[in-house]
Amino acid sequence: MTIDSVRGAPDTTEAAEPELVQLLTPEGERVEHPDYPLDLSAEEVRDLYRDLVIVRRIDLESVALTRQGELGIWASLLGQEAAQIGSGRALTEHDMVFPTYREHGVAWCRNVEPLNLLGLFRGVNHGGWDPAEHGFHLYTIVIGSQTLHATGYAMGVQRDGVLGTPSAGATIAYFGDGATSQGDVNESFVFASVFNAPIVFFCQNNQWAISEPLERQTRIPLYKRAQGFGFPGLRVDGNDVFACLAVTRKALENARTGQGPTLIEAFTYRMGAHTTTDDPTRYRLKAEEEAWKLKDPIERVKSYLVRNDLADSGFFDKVEDEAKQLSRELREACLALPDPDPMTMFDHVYAERHPLMTEEQEQFAAYLASFEEESK
Repeated sequence: MTIDSVRGAPDTTEAAEPELVQLLTPEGERVEHPDYPLDLSAEEVRDLYRDLVIVRRIDLESVALTRQGELGIWASLLGQEAAQIGSGRALTEHDMVFPTYREHGVAWCRNVEPLNLLGLFRGVNHGGWDPAEHGFHLYTIVIGSQTLHATGYAMGVQRDGVLGTPSAGATIAYFGDGATSQGDVNESFVFASVFNAPIVFFCQNNQWAISEPLERQTRIPLYKRAQGFGFPGLRVDGNDVFACLAVTRKALENARTGQGPTLIEAFTYRMGAHTTTDDPTRYRLKAEEEAWKLKDPIERVKSYLVRNDLADSGFFDKVEDEAKQLSRELREACLALPDPDPMTMFDHVYAERHPLMTEEQEQFAAYLASFEEESK
């Protein structure tokens, strides 16, 4: 008896590639979709291209810093730039983001300093940015838990009675395909559905939950799970920044106007390792990665700009130089980050002092003092 015979072979009666929303082909050709119109100026397209290039450069520099021992770990977004920039640029100032640990592109869109991201993974701060100021919560390491936080936040906005007003904000929760198997995510779907919460669930389906392929997570396309919970779901080309922008913009507007939650499955691919502690060559084929390189989110926007005479070589050189300069400055700033006083780890654990924490703080202080006594 084989493993597949025990767990059941996947249902192959459905088409392998369900319909997905696409506005820009891998060759850089613009296509229209009746439900998701998008009118962008040449400047707006160039800005999106700049975003994509810069966040990729930040990501590559961070991977290099980790390999050189300057960061403890890093979760690369390589290949997922369009999903993050497209959805991130759909947000308004009143919206709130609940990220995982990979949303570096969304952080860029919310004006979070890249150095603060590196500080977290270097172990010198707990995040370093104010969620309220940026509309971007701290990174969440526990898989899927942020979806419940986001749903609760959205229900709070709903109860504030601001939906439909100019100051109304929607909530967006990011997670990966692997997180859809977590109880927290499914519980958040239940709450969001029955309370009609103003939230968008944005799943970046990058095909691999660490080493587990998508077929080990689900037998149907992930976006169809929304139907079982009673709200709409759709699949978008996650390597198409135009489509991600248009789809997310509409879903957020639906949330703000009281039409409830939406599940967006951004169909993309994780080109790098899950984190810098992972070796993807142990569980996936090189040919798979090469096939997805042809769908690169940056190259298709570049092709669109060139095809329509919206940018010249000078523009592309300028963006590349800017990205290189930012990465150099980021590296220098990262290496200059001071190590914090170890005792400061207790400063912001609770709003008020807690007896158990005070006891642990005193024990830790005595532990540190013991090293000073030994050196005398």
